[in-house]
Amino acid sequence: MAGGFSVSAPAGSQFEAKITPVVIISCLMAATGGLMFGYDVGISGGVTSMDDFLIKFFPKVYRRKTESKDSNYCKYDNQGLQLFTSSLYLAGLTATFFASYTTRNLGRKLTMLIAGVFFLVGVILNGAAQDLTMLIIGRILLGCGVGFANQAVPLFLSEIAPTRIRGGLNILFQLNVTIGILFANLINYGTSKIHPWGWRLSLSLAGVPALLLTLGALFVEDTPNSLVERGRLEEGKAVLKKIRGTDNVEPEFNEILEASRLAHQVKHPFRNLLKRRNRPQLVIAILLQIFQQFTGINAIMFYAPVLFNTLGFKSDASLYSAVITGAVNVLSTVVSIYSVDRVGRRVLLLEAGVQMFISQVVIAIVLGIKVTDHSENLSHGYAIFVVVMVCTFVSSFAWSWGPLGWLIPSETFPMETRSAGQSVTVCVNLLFTFVIAQAFLSMLCHLKYGIFAFFSGWVVVMSVFVLFFLPETKNVPIEEMTEKVWKHHWFWKRFMDDHRVVDGDDKKNAQP
Repeated sequence: MAGGFSVSAPAGSQFEAKITPVVIISCLMAATGGLMFGYDVGISGGVTSMDDFLIKFFPKVYRRKTESKDSNYCKYDNQGLQLFTSSLYLAGLTATFFASYTTRNLGRKLTMLIAGVFFLVGVILNGAAQDLTMLIIGRILLGCGVGFANQAVPLFLSEIAPTRIRGGLNILFQLNVTIGILFANLINYGTSKIHPWGWRLSLSLAGVPALLLTLGALFVEDTPNSLVERGRLEEGKAVLKKIRGTDNVEPEFNEILEASRLAHQVKHPFRNLLKRRNRPQLVIAILLQIFQQFTGINAIMFYAPVLFNTLGFKSDASLYSAVITGAVNVLSTVVSIYSVDRVGRRVLLLEAGVQMFISQVVIAIVLGIKVTDHSENLSHGYAIFVVVMVCTFVSSFAWSWGPLGWLIPSETFPMETRSAGQSVTVCVNLLFTFVIAQAFLSMLCHLKYGIFAFFSGWVVVMSVFVLFFLPETKNVPIEEMTEKVWKHHWFWKRFMDDHRVVDGDDKKNAQP
């Protein structure tokens, strides 16, 4: 397991900083945005496998599930059912552009508060839904909350955390995502036995993490970087002293000031993202989000109960198996928190690539041999083996591509493009999450067991990319990435130059 090794930190700037209670509490509160996101991911798969829910909103799917002689792989192939899951991510994709503006101009704290309000209204509509329209509108509002939360929370965590534990604290967001998924699976397991309104309880209990995020956003301090960026210098220095637990903050504060000065010269951050010197961060952020989705993880986490039903598990067994995978997801994310600032980002990603590839190929082989279009069930032994292989896959994702897909972009963009860069990161992530959510059940119907071979091929591609093109960023102060990382990478250094950062049509921005 990757968490067992320790690597000494490279020499470099380490600002004086204690791990203060205010940092821990602020990060825990902010990371509840991940709890809400995870609950939304996990709850939809369980609810869409409940007969009461299908009878009310998707009677055709219910009839196909109970009466049809269709292939086992095709019983849930319905665009409306997939839209119930995927509409959230399409809305989040759109909302993130507005969230970029609020994050930069109004602060990380207010953006998290807006996310909490969207979540609360969406939960009310979902829990009280009387028809498919009301259900979808509720999901769209939840998606807006996801767009705002995923924009603000990773930035908040990266900026407030001391450098030496930035990776671990940032992964609190992903840990909360996994806890949210686990809670959703446990709740679905219980509410599936409550007829005919158990699904309403599942959807309504999303109000708990939504309320936690909203209240948390009211009480946390905004980050010093955000306050300085908006001209509130004294307040920014006061908050920096508070969160670092020392009065000796001048070196770090001066670096934030300089980053802010450069950032204010940029009037069009999205246009600035396209400049040559910002290309490494942009390319890596975009590809990490695409790769994260093409591991196949969300196909499994969205539709775990549906997937296990398809493989011949009975209803209770499929929900129980989803709970097991959810628990593995949480425990493995804890491994990442422990190891990410010790062994580094690259080691975790490369180790996980091998583990994910092997587990998915094995699943494809077992299903190809044992699950035919009309077979009733997997044998007990093979069913347990498939769950073990799914857990092997989930565990490797949870300590690698899951948290690091969010961590690395949030810590690599310079301040002048950080909000815009995070917006692009969230947008690309939600776009491809939407694609997978909308297409998975149809892909399962047409590719059958080959869907796991499809995802395993992508795992090979992304592992090769990490090996050659992803630099290590552990223990590097967030405002020193250009000097200490990009200018020393064998490939990306050709995109760096030493000219000052200005906006628009800077003639000095020479091409090397």
